[in-house]
Amino acid sequence: MHICLFDIDGTLLNTGGAGQAAMEAALASEFDANRPIEGISTAGRTDRAITADMFEYFGYENNEQNWQRFLSSYLQHLPRHLAACEGAVLPGIPQLLVELSARDDVLLGLLTGNYEQGAWLKLNYYQLSEHFGFGGFGDSQHHRNDVAREAYDKVGDHHDEPIDLNKLWVIGDTPADVECGRAIGAKTIAVSTGMFSSDELQPSNPDHLFADFGETSTLLELLF
Repeated sequence: MHICLFDIDGTLLNTGGAGQAAMEAALASEFDANRPIEGISTAGRTDRAITADMFEYFGYENNEQNWQRFLSSYLQHLPRHLAACEGAVLPGIPQLLVELSARDDVLLGLLTGNYEQGAWLKLNYYQLSEHFGFGGFGDSQHHRNDVAREAYDKVGDHHDEPIDLNKLWVIGDTPADVECGRAIGAKTIAVSTGMFSSDELQPSNPDHLFADFGETSTLLELLF
């Protein structure tokens, strides 16, 4: 069985900044935090870690109560911002997912720093959710490698044979995707459709590096 674990933002789609806009709206509505957020890195990180940094930035306690308030508000704001921002599915992705989903020797999953409910909201909005049934998410993990281990463990719920690491792929657009794939023994595919150029991704030494997935056949030949 070939197992492909996909990142979302910058790999499958670009929301046009909807996620960050929804986070800022949640902070404003729940915590009256209205000034611009500066200096917080988001690419390749988990939403839980980003939220922790935002709480520190504004001086709020990073506890479960505040996190639940923030998450609930974020999920309420996200659909509106998905509709308002000029996002798009990235080149080749619809065809790629259709072809992978049609195969009975492929299992598709997610490996993303998104909050799980936020991930499904994004995928539903861009009509990609039907291709995925499980994944690792950023609700409780602060480190991407731990999300990868979560996704790896969930493979067993959908596939009862031993995982062949030569057929386990992590596909993403940041050095963190490459690193977390390596942490679970997977082969890695990096794509420069996100915030990192090919030159910036190369030092992370992915097994394969693509400018985009517009030529779907090239990626399919690589996988199979």
